[in-house]
Amino acid sequence: MNDVLENNNMKSTNESRTAKATVVNPTHTNIHGTLFGGQLMAFIDDVALISATRHSRRPCVTASTDSVDFLHPIHQGDIVCLESMVTWTHKTSMEVFVKAIAEKMFTGERHVCATALLTFVALDEEGNPVEVPGVYPETEEEKFLNETAAERKELRKGRKGESRKLAREFGTPKPWDAAQFTGV
Repeated sequence: MNDVLENNNMKSTNESRTAKATVVNPTHTNIHGTLFGGQLMAFIDDVALISATRHSRRPCVTASTDSVDFLHPIHQGDIVCLESMVTWTHKTSMEVFVKAIAEKMFTGERHVCATALLTFVALDEEGNPVEVPGVYPETEEEKFLNETAAERKELRKGRKGESRKLAREFGTPKPWDAAQFTGV
């Protein structure tokens, strides 16, 4: 079946599936002994990039991160396991779902600690967006994510418009300029 899908410029979600695990070290943690949110976001972006690249077989860049919802703390000494997959595509972009699981190294107790949805764009040799293959979901989880992706895309467009509005409003003045500084 994969040959048929690839010949029709379609790939199964499973072909982009990526799993990665790492031990949470002291340099990854804050004063509470839990993983920095920014560090988890870097892990998420890394594994999502691998999925996007596997799907497109092109260089990719992160276009957006919908949200990273922190659901359970990840402690020093835990294993953080990340799983990602391309769930939906549109011309040059790919939506990637990431699930992060915290695992106690010595007991095996596991908790979903975060979920995230990111959008990546595939690039050609000159750095311009290039078309990507479509994606074919197979499992119920993959089908659910695929069927609900168009709605998320519309929400992203609205959010991006709001971000552009804020960028225009606040511009590029230096915050330390006396004329711009209004605080004490």
